[in-house]
Amino acid sequence: MAAHLQGSLFDQTDEIRLGPLDGLRRTVLGQGAWVDLLPGWLSGAGALFDELAAGVPWRAERRHMYDHEVAVPRLLAFYRAGEALPHPVLEEARAGLSAHYAAELGEPFVTAGLCYYRDGRDSVAWHGDRVGRGAHTDTMVAILSVGEPRDLALRPRAGAAGGTTRRLPLGHGDLVVMGGSCQRTWEHSVPKTARSVGPRISVQFRPRGVG
Repeated sequence: MAAHLQGSLFDQTDEIRLGPLDGLRRTVLGQGAWVDLLPGWLSGAGALFDELAAGVPWRAERRHMYDHEVAVPRLLAFYRAGEALPHPVLEEARAGLSAHYAAELGEPFVTAGLCYYRDGRDSVAWHGDRVGRGAHTDTMVAILSVGEPRDLALRPRAGAAGGTTRRLPLGHGDLVVMGGSCQRTWEHSVPKTARSVGPRISVQFRPRGVG
């Protein structure tokens, strides 16, 4: 499953380490939703990509759609609360995010879901993380990206007033945190692209009971 990634010109180190979180910048989306963005939070993102691509037990899933079964267009892995994450820097990232957002979130991030987008054909459709408490309670989902940049698109849910579709190109160690009512009042996706793009892995940290 390994796919070696050519490093970004902006990430020419093999030392895998996190920077400070004080560079986070918040954008208010409306309807109580917001996103925080920190480009390049992780140094050595190419090296981490290689380790995750080779070492994570990726699985392919299939889902029923209408009257037939289709392949999910990305590979997946999930780590429950209490399970060791596949690299120590991800443990450090989760702990750092929990500490940084403790006053605002009121609880730690405990799970980690990983998605492997192999090329531009892999994607995730418009959705909000509304399984569990995200359906009715403000919460946060933090995403750390390694690999080639792919757009994270955000749009207001159908029927929600205000706001326009936004695109955030994420990759090479970038961090985005979706908070407030974002999972209820906005949707997000990683659209397919016809451009020639390399692989990307995203790591999504969530509190307990949010999926």
